[in-house]
Amino acid sequence: MAHTQHLTMRRVLRREIAGTIGLLTDEQDFRAMRRYRTFAFDDHTTYLQQVEALLRTLAAQGSHTTVALFDPEEYAEYCAESGLEPDAPASRTRFTAQLAATGPTVPYDGQPLDQLVPDLVDEAVRRATWEYATTLLARIGTCATCGEDIGRTSFVRAAHLLTRVVDTASPGDLHLVCSVSAAPDTLVAVLRAEERTEGATRLDEAEALEFTTVLALGIATASAGGLVMRTTAPDTTDRVYGWRLRGDSLEPLTAAEVFDAYCTDIESGDLVSPESGVDYCVPPDLGDEVKGTGHTH
Repeated sequence: MAHTQHLTMRRVLRREIAGTIGLLTDEQDFRAMRRYRTFAFDDHTTYLQQVEALLRTLAAQGSHTTVALFDPEEYAEYCAESGLEPDAPASRTRFTAQLAATGPTVPYDGQPLDQLVPDLVDEAVRRATWEYATTLLARIGTCATCGEDIGRTSFVRAAHLLTRVVDTASPGDLHLVCSVSAAPDTLVAVLRAEERTEGATRLDEAEALEFTTVLALGIATASAGGLVMRTTAPDTTDRVYGWRLRGDSLEPLTAAEVFDAYCTDIESGDLVSPESGVDYCVPPDLGDEVKGTGHTH
């Protein structure tokens, strides 16, 4: 009787444990892991099917599971630095546990894997973009003229601009995109916001931090860049408008410029068909407080 009670208690405790699965999202990463003898899978499609089945089983048992992006190169570096044998399940488990704390993860809520994987990749790109922009900001240093920390000053300015852009938006859900031409690549940050019933705007803190950091990098480096906003509300036409980044200020785009920006693929430069029922328009006035300081570093 006591033995049965102990087993029941353990099953209850198992439901209290949150778990993480390290996922090999693409074929190339999967092939890289096959060099390890203890990695039991030899077909990527079968591997993904088994992962999805396991996720469903854990969810049915009441367990909470997050999925992390497993990078074989990072794993090999982790094992070398930690003195671990890479060809061992225990080492992969330890690396996955670290990913749960520091890497990009997505909670499993019953969504199919073909929906979860793009979300996980997007999260990884978002994290990498933020880390890259943060590193570049930190390297800029101080202004030779005034002695101010350029990265910190630019971040404060970017946060102020973002606040004004969100505060002046029309009611509804917001979708804001910032692109900055930071050589050698163009950095893109996306910020989504939901309008609460009482009128307060709810921002995702991680997205807001990344967005502000990318915008700050554009300000600090005087790079070409811009912001495009889309607002969506029930029973109204979606509105799209934007600004061009000029130094440490935002210059309104004309309706025609917004149309061109929104209907052009950022990566390829190819034209994208415009959506019907969308109003490409001039942005609202942000006020005198967002005008540039005229100070250059």
